[in-house]
This record gives sequence, structure tokens and C-alpha cells, in this order.
Amino acid sequence: MTLRYWDPFTEMRRVGAAMHGHRHGFGNPVANGEAARRWAAPVDVVREGEDLVVRVSLPGIGPDDIRVTLEDGVLTVRGETGKEPEQERGYLTRERRTGSFYRAIRLPDSVDTEKAETLYENGVLSITFPQLEARKPKQLEVKVGNGAKAIEGEKS
Repeated sequence: MTLRYWDPFTEMRRVGAAMHGHRHGFGNPVANGEAARRWAAPVDVVREGEDLVVRVSLPGIGPDDIRVTLEDGVLTVRGETGKEPEQERGYLTRERRTGSFYRAIRLPDSVDTEKAETLYENGVLSITFPQLEARKPKQLEVKVGNGAKAIEGEKS
């Protein structure tokens, strides 16, 4: 007997994808199983000081197999994991993903994409975007005019 992790949301997506395939013809990648070989890498987007940091978990994937692009304010991370032969089916449990992966994230206008830096360490790709100088919040000084002095005099 094979033990399998059951996720009800995966089942709902599978049923939805199958219904989508029936509505849109059988040439659809969902209908012929291509979607099962694609997966979305887990992503965290955090503010660290004035920087925006995007972290993508890609365990077991070599840095040469990862493509990162920036176009029109959209960060795209894609690549492919090593494929294992289909004949090796002696799995008792299989949770590791294989095949191609893809994530696209719209970046805020306040980040400087020209000065982005990447670091791949321990299976985590970190992409750091500094904030644009022109977009940093400015502290404005509140000046007191003659009308404010008159109001203060009325209260005393």
C-alpha cells in the first residue's frame, strides 16, 4: 500500500483543470498532462529596511538551470529541474517536484530594477531591489503661519 499526502485543494484544481480542458478542446496543455509537469516555486516578498527582497525556494536546482528576467516591471523566474526516468516507479511516497517551473511577480514602481542584485544560496534565490531615490518618502516640515498664532491666542 502506498501512502500519499492528500491535499483537497489539489483535487479541486485538478477537477477544475479537467473541466477547463473539456470546454476549450483537447489540444489544451491541461488536457494532455503538460500542466502536471509544470509547477510554481514558493515565493516570499519582504521589505528589509528600504529594500524589497524576493526569495524563491528552488531546492536541488543548479544556478545554471535558473533564468531570471525583468521586463516592464515584471520579475520572471523560470527553469527546469532534472527529469527522472519514468520507468523508476518504485516510490512509496513522492513529493519532490520535477519538470519546469515558472513564477512572475509584478514589482512596485518604487523599486530600482537597474540596481537589482541576486544571490543563490542553500537552494534559495534572493533578488534584492533597492528603493528609487525619487520614490523615497520625504518628511515635510510643518511651518507655523500668522493664522496659527491667532488661534493659539484665542485658546488662552
